[in-house]
Amino acid sequence: MAKYECRLTGDFDRVLALLDHGILEGSISASFEDGSDFSSGEVRCAVRVYERFSYAGGNRVSLNLTLVGRGEELYLSAITSGGSQAMFFKINTWGEEAFLDCLVEVVSQYQKEGGQGH
Repeated sequence: MAKYECRLTGDFDRVLALLDHGILEGSISASFEDGSDFSSGEVRCAVRVYERFSYAGGNRVSLNLTLVGRGEELYLSAITSGGSQAMFFKINTWGEEAFLDCLVEVVSQYQKEGGQGH
């Protein structure tokens, strides 16, 4: 399992679309599996699940993304799983880390282009 969390500033819909596009374009085998959206007053929450084939691990890896926003204040949490081949403990998690790195690169590029975050 690999995890990435950060705070961002920006338009919720724009950031969500950017993340979605970056994940799907970041790997030829990446696919959108399902999602859920919720809002209450000013607070919005989007949950997305993606999968891709990990050539290093020879299996499928999932990425679960949660974006929460209130106005332009955003919080992103992303967790990958499924890349291990061992039965009782985790080994060979390269696929999980590589999938997450794709998302981290999208966030870094967003921040460099004027999106704020830390």
